[in-house]
Amino acid sequence: MSTSPDETFETATASAASGTPAAPEAAESSDGGLAGPAAPAQPAPAVDVQDLPGGLEAALEAVLMVADSPVPTERLAAAVDLPVTDVSAALAGLAAEYRGEGGGRPRGFELREGAEGWRVYSSRAHADVVARLVLEGQSARLSQAALETLAVIAYRQPVTRGQVSAVRGVNVDGVVRTLLARGLVAEVGQDPLTGATLFGTTGEFLDRMGWQSLDELPPLAPHLPGIDALDALTDEHR
Repeated sequence: MSTSPDETFETATASAASGTPAAPEAAESSDGGLAGPAAPAQPAPAVDVQDLPGGLEAALEAVLMVADSPVPTERLAAAVDLPVTDVSAALAGLAAEYRGEGGGRPRGFELREGAEGWRVYSSRAHADVVARLVLEGQSARLSQAALETLAVIAYRQPVTRGQVSAVRGVNVDGVVRTLLARGLVAEVGQDPLTGATLFGTTGEFLDRMGWQSLDELPPLAPHLPGIDALDALTDEHR
């Protein structure tokens, strides 16, 4: 006996509501009988990237070209179905090749590993050329206020807006919103004493700086005035 579309919809709806999957509808055989449930689709067979043109290196390039954010080595290894050690070595080799090491021609792009993984970037050496194309009529540079605020957050994190304002001596609400919008800082928790939002830098900040961790932040001591200079400043403001 055939089943109407309305009855099929009601059965599926009732099954979903009860948490039990509906049984697949049997297909009608050529002789009018029921032929049983349709076979599930089979997954596509795995492809050996070594058999593809260019091998592993070309496969990694193809994946990285479509990535809109840094990709960890482990995820790339899963994509090409090869050991992490092999993929890591291939990535390092590609990065060196793009830099022109070994007598090759330096490229206009770089492959860099940041805090959140590997990504292809335009070459730093060609930043001015790229800026002429993509920055027409607009400014992508951070203001001096934003740079100073970002520096305070980077060195003092996790830190609240109020603490940053105390260091800079001005209100930083608008600047922090700009840094949040650009993905350079993020909310990382709340101050246990005041309940104020705490801010810290992001993986995007590290990637923009070309670092893999905050341990690469340069030491502040060489940039701080000596005790004599501090005493002089104190005397001036008495």
